[in-house]
Amino acid sequence: MSEEKRNAHHKLPEWAPEGGGDGFACRILAGVESCHDGSLAAAATTGQSKKRKQTFRRPHLSPEMFAEKVLEGDRMVLARAITLVESNAQRHVSQAQEMLKILLPHSGNSMRIGITGVPGVGKSTFIEQMGCHLVELGHKVAVLAVDPSSSISGGSILGDKTRMEKLCRDQRCFIRPSPSSGTLGGVARKTRETMLVCEAAGFDIILVETVGVGQSEVAVRSMVDFFLLLMLTGAGDELQGIKKGIMEIANALLINKADGKNKSAARHARSEYERTLHYLQPATEGWTTHAYTCSSLTGEGIAEMWKTIGEFRKVTTASGVFRRFRREQTVKWVHDMIREHLQTRFYRDPEIIRTLPEIEAAVASGRLPAVTAVQQLLNEARG
Repeated sequence: MSEEKRNAHHKLPEWAPEGGGDGFACRILAGVESCHDGSLAAAATTGQSKKRKQTFRRPHLSPEMFAEKVLEGDRMVLARAITLVESNAQRHVSQAQEMLKILLPHSGNSMRIGITGVPGVGKSTFIEQMGCHLVELGHKVAVLAVDPSSSISGGSILGDKTRMEKLCRDQRCFIRPSPSSGTLGGVARKTRETMLVCEAAGFDIILVETVGVGQSEVAVRSMVDFFLLLMLTGAGDELQGIKKGIMEIANALLINKADGKNKSAARHARSEYERTLHYLQPATEGWTTHAYTCSSLTGEGIAEMWKTIGEFRKVTTASGVFRRFRREQTVKWVHDMIREHLQTRFYRDPEIIRTLPEIEAAVASGRLPAVTAVQQLLNEARG
């Protein structure tokens, strides 16, 4: 190429500053296609066109190795152990159960707190304030944030950690978002086992944030020690809260966002809820449920709420209710797993798989009553 052509080729465009300006790329060179592993030199010098792929595989861990690392407090292995627990693959289920058998004697030493409320009440913001307060007191906190799964795609955003920016950077806290997978109450099916793993890893406070969808939130009550219901001012009268049935199982009501112009309204709501609670049966024997106010924005009321939870544990432990309730929860867990196992076994039955589409079509067309259809399917399963 002649000198004149080279100058024309590298002539700056009219809009470019003279000399290229600061940081302006005035010459564009042809790029070199490289491999994903960065081996462009090898590809260029040898003329190889085939791209090289480098695969990184995590080392395989046995159930014993999983348990050992969890007990040592290895956070990466803890995350993998929870993933193992949440898996539905049969080989993973077997490995998870072997791991849990080893970890079980090291669990059960935490305070399990369920936190629920309608979407938008500020659960994640409250948990961050509470979590920061607890770690400053010397506690190790695990947050199990259950995210709603789409009924259409089955996916979840799992974005709760984005609302806990400060807390998720603290090494004394472990945050694990999990999909609800359509489970009643927005509580993931494996949440109970996840709590055991976190307890074995040394976390003495477990905060379970639920989806908050109404009456079905009773599901989380069966797996925590203290059940906290977050409320908003102006979200409906107290009768609506009673209708939902959540107030009857809550150990404390907390009116959130009690700051700024909303502070006076929050105090008024607290008085109204106190009068309502007076007519309800206590959720826990020997404990009287009260209403409180707090601001997750300023942190006001967070310390008071933690003192209330501490008083709850003190009172219920002294009366024996705390341990008795834990035992009842374990028994209920067994029955829940039996129902789940029977349901899974039913739908995997070859006869059910074969006849179910035909029976569904008969019910949909009105040729077969639903009750009769169920009875036929159960007979097929028994056979």
